[in-house]
Amino acid sequence: MPYDNFVTRHIGPRENDVTEMLEAVGVSSMDELIEQTVPANIRLKEPLKLQEGLTERKYYRKVLSLAAKNKVFNTYIGMGYYDTITPAVVLRNVLENPVWYTSYTPYQAEISQGRLEALLNYQTMVCELTGMEIANASLLDESTAAAEAMIMMMNLRSRKMVKNGVNAVLVDEKMWPQTHDVLKTRAYPLGIELRIQSKENFEFADDVFGVLVQYPNSDGEIIDYSELVKQAHEKDIKVAVAADLLSLAILVPPGEWGADIVFGNSQRFGVPMGYGGPHAAFFTAKETFKRSMPGRIIGVTKDIHGNRALRMALQTREQHIKREKATSNICTAQALLATMAGFFGVYHGPEGVRNIADRVHNIAAFLTEEIEKLGYKQLNRNYFDTIRFALPRHVKHEDIEWLSLELEMNFRYFENGEVGISIDETTNREDITWILEVFAKAANKRWQVIHEYPKGYSVDKKYARTSEYLTQEVFNKYRSETEMVRYIKRLEHKDISLTHSMISLGSCTMKLNAATEMLPLSWIEFNGIHPFVPKNQARGYHEMMEELRRDLSEITGMSDVSLMPNSGAAGEYAGLMVIQAYHESRGEGKRNVVLIPSSAHGTNPASAVMAGMKVIVVACDEQGNIDLENLRRKADEHKEFLSSFMVTYPSTHGVFESSIVEMCEIIHKNGGQVYMDGANMNAQVGLTNPKSIGADVCHLNLHKTFAIPHGGGGPGVGPIAVAGHLVEFLPSHPIMNNGHVGINAVAGAPWGSASVLTITYGYIKMMGAKGLTEATQIAILNANYIAKALEANYGILYTGENGRIAHEMILECRHFKASSGITEEDIAKRLMDYGFHAPTLSFPVHGTLMIEPTESESKEELDRFIDALNSIFNEIKEIENGTADKTDNVLKNAPHTSERVCANEWEHEYSREKAAFPLDWIRENKFWVPVGRVNNAWGDRHLICTCGSPEEYELMTQD
Repeated sequence: MPYDNFVTRHIGPRENDVTEMLEAVGVSSMDELIEQTVPANIRLKEPLKLQEGLTERKYYRKVLSLAAKNKVFNTYIGMGYYDTITPAVVLRNVLENPVWYTSYTPYQAEISQGRLEALLNYQTMVCELTGMEIANASLLDESTAAAEAMIMMMNLRSRKMVKNGVNAVLVDEKMWPQTHDVLKTRAYPLGIELRIQSKENFEFADDVFGVLVQYPNSDGEIIDYSELVKQAHEKDIKVAVAADLLSLAILVPPGEWGADIVFGNSQRFGVPMGYGGPHAAFFTAKETFKRSMPGRIIGVTKDIHGNRALRMALQTREQHIKREKATSNICTAQALLATMAGFFGVYHGPEGVRNIADRVHNIAAFLTEEIEKLGYKQLNRNYFDTIRFALPRHVKHEDIEWLSLELEMNFRYFENGEVGISIDETTNREDITWILEVFAKAANKRWQVIHEYPKGYSVDKKYARTSEYLTQEVFNKYRSETEMVRYIKRLEHKDISLTHSMISLGSCTMKLNAATEMLPLSWIEFNGIHPFVPKNQARGYHEMMEELRRDLSEITGMSDVSLMPNSGAAGEYAGLMVIQAYHESRGEGKRNVVLIPSSAHGTNPASAVMAGMKVIVVACDEQGNIDLENLRRKADEHKEFLSSFMVTYPSTHGVFESSIVEMCEIIHKNGGQVYMDGANMNAQVGLTNPKSIGADVCHLNLHKTFAIPHGGGGPGVGPIAVAGHLVEFLPSHPIMNNGHVGINAVAGAPWGSASVLTITYGYIKMMGAKGLTEATQIAILNANYIAKALEANYGILYTGENGRIAHEMILECRHFKASSGITEEDIAKRLMDYGFHAPTLSFPVHGTLMIEPTESESKEELDRFIDALNSIFNEIKEIENGTADKTDNVLKNAPHTSERVCANEWEHEYSREKAAFPLDWIRENKFWVPVGRVNNAWGDRHLICTCGSPEEYELMTQD
């Protein structure tokens, strides 16, 4: 195959390697391996009907032509999305840097210290600006963050409130319309009554548990909510505030007038609009509510040597532990975008952020004066960046619109004919002149060119912030680009990513994120577009998205796809809501039971509860397969109320279950629908599909199977594909026609995280039908190759009927504890000394490791990984036979830092060389772990979730 073919670059093993690996596995051909792995009754009879794969050069030209069809206007629509300037040092060294975008969620803290510090900076910045006590490390977007705030307030109800059926929340009508829509989606299945009305009409009745308001509101008006908060608290009602983060540099923060929760979008802090995403939502609360907060929280702790370390705190709140009792279903957040926003704050510091906010407000104030001189009336008395004009009688908003489009500008047009302008960081002197030109021409009046930036304006003292913020050293140290890039690189060197070695996380599919796929992310033609501009300004986007929907429909066998869900868990939720809408359309709204296997991802039961479902667990047999008779019995028992069956295929245990078609038939016979979790689609593409097994809806983790990077914990994208009878229920949008007319929105943006869809689009176009199928085959081969090499020493927990696994396997580690005292966690930490990220730990079976190599890894890398695990096995045998001490050994003390290995004193019986260089090839590319094994319990007992606090210093200096 020619080497300008993208497939040969994406797939790791060479042709001669494949021959050797097939021989090692014990088959004569790839076809034989697939026949032994994938049940014949679900295999596709024909190849995928996709175009032939493009070379990288041809794809580059194609995506350039798409970019040229997008028009990048100066956009002043606002509504939660604003143009911003990404500092070049952040763009080049973070967004475009695979160390940052290919790393995984920091579940293994010791090799994630760099991104953990970046996220701690982000949390600190958010707390400082909002005036709140604790923040998480980001949520999906502002609208879903509002929904999480609503649900959190519901969960915080007193026992008396719960007993009395208190279920209403007051929502200000002056919040973003997309937020209203998402709130409707999320409130309905939970029985929450939304009262969307003017805040002047709020009644703190006995059935109200929460209030949601926006600051400044959707018209741009600054409102003092302090009295509202006081009145609400007198009735034990919580208050959540959607805040503009940049405005808080000059406005009194909600924390200072007693808000319980403050959330919003950090997009203005250097993250491009990207036609709607991805962007990091921020979420803060009073510390007393810390165990009810959704999402991940980064906290400070100590390592085994007493040194400062970071890790994810209070993980017992999360869905992967609490399952159907979790407070949210959030799995993927927006870590990469939060990291960028945090670096924006570090680079600009308090004075820089304040200067940006001041300049934005000064331009808005100046435009107010100048446009009012032209005969218009500005309706906002107090504002930050948004001004709203009533037009003179002789001026129509169509005149404003036509003239603004002529000058390549977009304004916001209200239903009553008024016009809004939201100023952002990028607005310059020329822009001010052009804006004035539009309003002057429409009014048939003269205007003058602006030669200086306006100064001297300030918000009313009543609303002006007087408190300090961002006083920590990290926000006051890195002003030159030289120092900033060095700081970013110091953090970078503390993380393991795909640039270092294979990340073999089962169910997470850490594959190549090809550079050619990533290039368009930095192009202004894709990242500079507001999601609410006229569609003819985003023709390239829509051509790309239509092709992508068709391709994903072909790959899944389904009829249509919604691109809106912006994470895998959001896709699960959206799929269940679509199913419920279908049942309700048939007069069967009472169907509320979801059957979920005991082996399922924790997000499955959590999403079901978020969708108002009752979860019934289906047992698995000793071979790890879903117990068919147990499923049959429970489907029959609940047939009157059966809504759906959530199944992961291949199974979470890494096996193609041959009875899957029969399972789906059982569900359909009892009136239910089949939801297939698409986490393991990397073993299906081109060989089988959700339609073949009998599924009605599935979600696709584009950040797994379809090459979007994990970004240290996000972005994730989770489109849903549906069969024909469910198409009419796909999520709609209140502002833009996204092609669907079904349920209310499940995300703020019409097409979700649109900018990263270019990555999956490129992946599919360059791989083509043949390449996608080959990728699936090699993923299965790589997994079986590792399984064959490790089964003698460890044992593979589950295999299919022919002794094969799918694309991942569960490595048996439980027996080591009795013989040597070694646990699966010890193995995971020791792998760090070998330069590898650990496989998935204790999921789906406690005491095991789940491994998924993906098709991108070469035979050489697979062999190194196998050597490392077999070497660790030998180290365990040394403990078992008494050669090594049971407590003082390389596994119990792992990982080993350079500081300990190079110390003057060495207190261990084993050598420094054994600790640091257990195999010769490690010397070539040694990754030195920055901290020793972290103490999670200490960190949860002493919760510190911001950087540089006096409390942290005091605690860290205690013995």
